[in-house]
Formats: sequence, structure tokens, C-alpha cells
Amino acid sequence: MTIKRLVAAMLLASGSSSVLAEESFTVQDIQVEGLQRVALGAALNNLPFTIGDAVTEYSLSRSIKTLYSAGHFDDIKVFRDGNTVIYRLKERPTISKIEFDGNKDIKEEQLNESLEGNRVQVGEPLDKTILKSIESGLTEFYHGVGKYQAKVEAIVTYLPRNRVNLKLEFDEGDAASVRQINIVGNTVFTNDELLKQIESKQDLPWWRFLSSDRYQKQTLQGDFETINSYYLDRGYLRFTIDSSQVSVSPDKTAVYVTLNVTEGEQYNIRNVDFVGDLIGQDAVIQAILPLKGGQLYNGALVTFTEESIAKLLARFGYANSKIRTIPKIDEETKEVDLTISVDPGKRVYVRRIEVKGNSNTRDEVIRRELRQMEGAWLSNDYLELSKNRVQRLPYIEKITFETSPVVGSDDLVDVLFDIKEQPSGSFNAGISYGSYQGLSFEVGVQQANFFGTGNSAGISLSTNKYQKSINVSYTDPYFTLDGVSLGGQVFYSDIDYSSASSNLEAYKQQRYGFGANVGYPVNEFNRLNFGANYIVNKINIRDNYDQLRHFRAVLLDAENPDGGFDFTSYELSTGWTHSTLNRGLFPTAGRMLNLVFKATTPNSDLQYYKVQLEAQNYIPLSNDHSWSFRSKLELGFGNGYGDKDGYDYTLPFTENFYAGGSNLRGFENRIIGPHAIFRQASVVPGLPDPINGSQNFPADPSSDSYSVSPRSIGGNAMGVLTLELITPTPFLGEDYRNSVRTSFFVDAGNVWDTEFDINRYATLLQNRTANFGGQNSQPFLIDYADPSLIRASAGVSLQWISPMGPLTFSLAKIIKKQEGDRQENFSFNIGTTF
Repeated sequence: MTIKRLVAAMLLASGSSSVLAEESFTVQDIQVEGLQRVALGAALNNLPFTIGDAVTEYSLSRSIKTLYSAGHFDDIKVFRDGNTVIYRLKERPTISKIEFDGNKDIKEEQLNESLEGNRVQVGEPLDKTILKSIESGLTEFYHGVGKYQAKVEAIVTYLPRNRVNLKLEFDEGDAASVRQINIVGNTVFTNDELLKQIESKQDLPWWRFLSSDRYQKQTLQGDFETINSYYLDRGYLRFTIDSSQVSVSPDKTAVYVTLNVTEGEQYNIRNVDFVGDLIGQDAVIQAILPLKGGQLYNGALVTFTEESIAKLLARFGYANSKIRTIPKIDEETKEVDLTISVDPGKRVYVRRIEVKGNSNTRDEVIRRELRQMEGAWLSNDYLELSKNRVQRLPYIEKITFETSPVVGSDDLVDVLFDIKEQPSGSFNAGISYGSYQGLSFEVGVQQANFFGTGNSAGISLSTNKYQKSINVSYTDPYFTLDGVSLGGQVFYSDIDYSSASSNLEAYKQQRYGFGANVGYPVNEFNRLNFGANYIVNKINIRDNYDQLRHFRAVLLDAENPDGGFDFTSYELSTGWTHSTLNRGLFPTAGRMLNLVFKATTPNSDLQYYKVQLEAQNYIPLSNDHSWSFRSKLELGFGNGYGDKDGYDYTLPFTENFYAGGSNLRGFENRIIGPHAIFRQASVVPGLPDPINGSQNFPADPSSDSYSVSPRSIGGNAMGVLTLELITPTPFLGEDYRNSVRTSFFVDAGNVWDTEFDINRYATLLQNRTANFGGQNSQPFLIDYADPSLIRASAGVSLQWISPMGPLTFSLAKIIKKQEGDRQENFSFNIGTTF
């Protein structure tokens, strides 16, 4: 480049090719040679003169510098032919391709961002002068992470038409390990005590392969802060780190760290005072103040106090408050007076709220969930509440917000909510296979965000090996502006549980009806729901088992004993929902309670009630919520009320609770709970009859026998507890966290029948030779009224909300089971649309 910049020396030559003259001349023409991609006009615009101007040696010299500064040329020469100025240019080559080889510690995305910041990208001219600085900068980065042997080389390959390929080759080498960390000057705490607090580790033995003693500059800087905080939190207010040295071994494979410290003395807090404007919240601030006179000085408590006061002020719109703690040290008594200076600043108001990223959902659907309003003061509490409310919507995957000051106003901000949506349903035709329902077909529309309105609508038809159903539903969660919801549904189902794979005692049921529901918001976290349903049931039971005796007694038509059971129910329900979950799908923090009570009216054919409680609690175990603990409790109870013809109403078996499969993994679907009991009457032979032959007559009921079906009939009470550790999914990045979940679980619970009386069969003989559809594993009778017959299992589960539909895998092992239970170690459900 120095040679190029000396081109102006050619102006000293005389003759037709010389342009140097002490005197000025008038330019009659300007010619530019060597242009390929740069337009002629763009080159001429960089010249400090034009045709008709008088130029001198200085003007021509200046024009060369100006052309170089444009960044398009590698070589520039200027000549004079009479009054014509001629520029011969060599354009910089255009970057055709950028490649990286050998980089492991730096992702290609980071490298591309760094290169773009230096205007090194495909399609741009290559300035080879900055390649050295890029090589040096990357090498410095590797030194910062302990790779002192790393080398970075930029290789330029020339191509036709003045193009180049740029390749950055990395030889990262091995990271240097921390061979030794020495702390000098400490007497209160030993080296071992202090080294346990920090992240950097020294000279680890080979068997601690899960830990790392790799040197990283940033990690070490953080360790210095950790040691400093460790002393401050224990009253050593005068603690200082005087100096630190990092020495590299000659072979660059190890580093030695030395830290020189001064511990000082411990100090107690004598007084805590406030100065400044507490905006009338003096009593509240005093109540939340953790700092008290007489206690040991604690730097963490001081920081916590400042943050707490700042958060409190931010609730009232003082988003830019400045809280500062000023210590006044008494060296004689080793005490410190703390003065907390509170400067709330100006109250900040929200000028405008913008929402972006909601390509499918209307703005108004998002805005009606916001609690931070335009024109109101800025509140961090309302911003977080708004975020949580939007994120609980089932069609929102993620939401973030940021505030930006309004230029020219120190008391106004704009708020931007950035939305990431997720599929909420679609028109589909599908086929799926599940270990519970077998092969299924489905067609219809299921949309939780109908045309972006936030309303839920659906028309679905589905069929599998034992069920056909159609359901039409619609719900408007904001039927009124204050959040009252209104919904309704029409449904029909035809169920045949004759298949042994259903695990239920065989019966057929037709069920149809319609219903409506309305919901009222109590506050941000609580909601009351009310519903009414009209339901018609037609049931045919293949075999009448003993637990149906009350059901048969109140419904059986004496004139048509084989006609099945028809009954109509007028059902009313009320419920309470409490939710503080941080997300609608795959939450990681918060809790949810859902309590529902429903009952049929006295004019129904059957009189019964049911109450169900579902409670979930999520406790995040890491700051980024990638680890979380989930507990879930399901409780249910139902029974009849009143009587008919001397028979008490009971809960119809179609309303029974079941367990196994989805809620108690490791067990077959719906296998847990009471089993059907078939009672067989014994007979005695009668007297011979020459006309009708011999006849048998029923014997005394005490001589009856019974058999227990391998199929379940459910029970009127249920309790299931799930404990689950949610973990990061291996080999998947951050982008999949909200759609893929891995967990380790323990399920435990039982389903029982409070109306069951085992003494009814105490004197009877169990018959285990009965045929139940080819199933020979007839269980022994146990007390189905005993809630302590707990089942338990443990395993791992993988859930994925895929574009094709939900996919769930569970691998479980039974820990405890009871008589009649059957295991299913691996279960899955896959849906595929086409």
C-alpha cells in the first residue's frame, strides 16, 4: 500500500504521460480505466474536481486518497495526457464465499456477525488490510478462554471475474488447565474454603472427568467477584483484592493464578437511616427492610434492600429510581452506619404499546390480556402480569417485552411486546395409532384461535376400534369486555366396549346432547364457571354384573327386561379455577387448581353428583427454568342422592373414575380399580317330571359362587399423585424448549368404590374357571372399597408438540401393583395428518 500511495511521485515525470506540473491546468476530460463492478458515476463522485476545474499536483494527490477511502479499489494510478486526466484502477475482489474450518468454540453464526461488523460478507469487496486484525482478534478470543496454542489463518483463493473465496482456518489446540490457584493474605478463611466457592477448579484428577479445570478469563473474573462477595456477606467491609497475576507455562498447557488480598476487620451495623423521597411509602419500606441495627454487615442484604426498594418504586411508575447505600465506618468500634439514599426520579408514563410477531392473532386479542395501559404510569408488576397472561394463551409459545425511552422526554417510554405464536389447530384429515385406542381416523376443524379472534371453535369426527363420535363446540372467552366467557357444544357418541383392549366390562352406549357454559373472572388468577347440559343415554349391557344391582333396580323396565337402559340427565355444574402458571403449554413455574362440582337435577332419571379436583404445582430449579419440578394431584368422588322404590341412587357406572395409561403410566389403560363380579346361583335338582323332564331349582343364596372379571368397571373415588422432574432434552437447542419436554416421573394412586362391601362375598366360593372372552387371567377378589391399595410406577417421558400433532412416549416400570393389574411398560401416541 505504501508503494501505491507513492504513485503521486510519477507526477514528477515530464512528457505526454506526465501529469505533474508545478503550475495548474484546466481539466478538459477525465478518463477512468479498469472498472468492472463499480459504476463510472460512483467513481467520479469521489473525485474532488470535475471537467473545467483547474487542478494542481495537490489536487491530483488528494484525488488518489479520496478514491482509496471509498473502499472499492486495491490499486490506483493517475496520468496526465495534455489536459486529460487518466485513472487506471484495480478494483478490490468481491467475496464470493466465506468458509470456516476447525472452529468448535465459536459458532458460525457468531463468526458471521463479527465479520459483518467489519464489512466482510458475501457480495462485498474484500479489504485485505483488515484480515490481519480479524486474525488477531480471534486469536485473542481463544487466549481468553485458555487456548494459548490457537492459530487463526485467513486464506484467500482468487477466482475468475475478480472474485475470491475467503476461508478462515482454525487450529484451536487444547485449552490450558488451571494448574494452581494461590490466595495470598487470607487468614480468616483457608484456601480450601475460598476455592470451594468459585467456579474455576485447579489440577483435577482424571477420575473427576465430569468437572473441568479449563482456564477461562471471564470465569476467573467472576470468581474474583465471588470471593469479594463472600467476604462482604460476612461483615468484612474493608476487604480488597490488591492484585492478581496469571502466568502461562512455557508449553502453554497450564496457567498459575495468584491472588493477593487484604481481609480487614468485621463490622456490625449500628444504624440504618434514609434520605431522599420515599414517595409516601415509608411504612412499607420499613416493613420490608431486612437490614437491622446490631446485626453483622452483609453485602448481599444491602444489595437486596436496594433492589427491593427499586422494585417497590417501579410499581408506582418510578422506573428510573436511584438507590444508593452510603456507609459511614467507625474504625474504633468496628461499626458502620448505613444511609440509604432514595432518588425516585420522575414518574415514567407509557406513551405507546406496540405488539409484533402476532401474524395470526389479532392485536385486540393480545391487548385485552394486557394490564399495562397506554397513558398510565409504567409498572413492572403490570408488565410481568401482562406477559404471564398472554403467555398462558394456548396459541402463544413465547412473549418478551422491552421498554425504550421516548427521544426528548425523560418521563415517557414506549413498550414493545414481541410475540411468538404456535399452531393452534387447523383443518385436517388424519390417521393415528395409539397404544390405548388402536387405529383411529379423524376429520374436522379444531381451532383454539378461530380466525385470530382468540375464540375456540371445533367440529370434529373421530373413530377408533371402540368409539365413534362427533362434537361441535364454540367458546368466546371475552363475550363481554370485562372477560365473561360464553360457550356451547353439541355432541354425539356411539361407544362399544366389547373389545377386550378397552379393559372395560363390555357394554354399548349411545350418548347425545347439548350444553352451555359461562365463566366469570373474579380477579387476575381466579375464575368461576357455570354450566348446564342436557344428556340422553341409551345403554345395552352384555353381562349384568353384581355391582349393577342398584342401577338395574331403578332403571329396568319390567315389561321389557332385555331392552337396555335409557335415561335422561339434566346436569348443572359449577367450578373454580385458580392459575398462576407462566405458560399455557409446558409451564415451568406457578400453580393451577381446578375444582368442579356437577350434579343432575331431581327431575332427571338418575340423581347423582361428582366432584373433581386437579392441582398442579411447578417449581423452577434453575434460573433459566430448564430444570423444574412438577407435582400433580387428581382427586375425585361421586355418588347418588335420594332413592327410588326403596333403592338408593348410586353413581352410574358410565360416570366412574378410571386410572392407568395416561394418569398412571406403566399400567394398561383404565385397568386400575374395581373389577366386575359375576354371581352364579347354585341349583338343586327337582323331582322327575314325566312330561317336562327333570327341573332344577335355585338353591339357598348362601351356596352361590362368584367370578371376578379381568376387566375394570371403575370406581366412584379416585386419588392419583404424580411427581415429575423436568429436565433439558438432550441434543436439542433452546428453540425447542417450548415444544419438546423430557421428564422423569413417579405416579401413584388408586381407584376404589366406597359402596363396595366385600363381606357380601365372604361366605361364597370364587369360581376361577369362567370364560371372559378368552382371557384366563382371572384375578382373586380384593377389597375394592380399600383406598390404601396403592399402585405406583416410575419412568421417563418424552412429549413433543409437533406440526403433525401431539406425540408422547413413556417408558415406565411398575413399583407396586395389586391383584388384577396388568402392566404396559412402553406406551405411545402418535398423530399424523395428511
